[in-house]
Amino acid sequence: MSRTPIRSALVLGSTSTVAIAICQALARQGCRRFHLIARNAIANQALAADLRDRYGAEVSLAQVDLLATNPLPPQLPEPFDLYLITAGSLGDAERARHQADEALAITHSNYTSLIPWLTAIVTPERIQKPGSLWVFSSVASDRGRPSNYHYGAAKAGLTRFCEGLLLRCHGTPFAVRILKAGFMATPMTVGKAPPLLCAKPETIARDLLRRPGRRGIEYIPWWWAPLMLVIRLLPPALASKL
Repeated sequence: MSRTPIRSALVLGSTSTVAIAICQALARQGCRRFHLIARNAIANQALAADLRDRYGAEVSLAQVDLLATNPLPPQLPEPFDLYLITAGSLGDAERARHQADEALAITHSNYTSLIPWLTAIVTPERIQKPGSLWVFSSVASDRGRPSNYHYGAAKAGLTRFCEGLLLRCHGTPFAVRILKAGFMATPMTVGKAPPLLCAKPETIARDLLRRPGRRGIEYIPWWWAPLMLVIRLLPPALASKL
């Protein structure tokens, strides 16, 4: 696996807790160029200031609302060593059961709105040069659950789409890495996940950067792989309790 240092990174969803942790870890390892894309401009500016002040990084910003009815075409300023996509939202699962607009919003924010960005990143020219695409999916994509099946279905679509990109890039210098994340200790999971199952974003960042050139599909943390194997094998009567 490649040990080439990551010197530049484009981050879509840069104000998510895990994205912030990864950006800070990258900066500590010598990454000095960031392009941060997020909906929350104030939080994005705060991250940019931290990366500039503490690490001397060059940072550019873009404000993008992935839920916009007519989003602007993706603008990629230059090639980057790493393209990190952490954008997404749990949405309101209860409301989505009764209101189609919320169901579509969950699907859009976690899957369909990302397709233009993935298409702009994984071009025939780009994949002929060294680089990486890391896409955060979810363990929720492995099996439908009555509590959040809209979110799980959207993440399943994203996973399959990126698996196609992974196979398309097989044999090229460009590595696609699909990250099936379990619960993380973030504001998005407060009150929705058992604390003992929530990994710290800083731990996730450290583990990912141990093998920056890895490609393929992986569970994070690793122990979600055997856990999800058991969950996929559960009979419907038990799975309906999840």
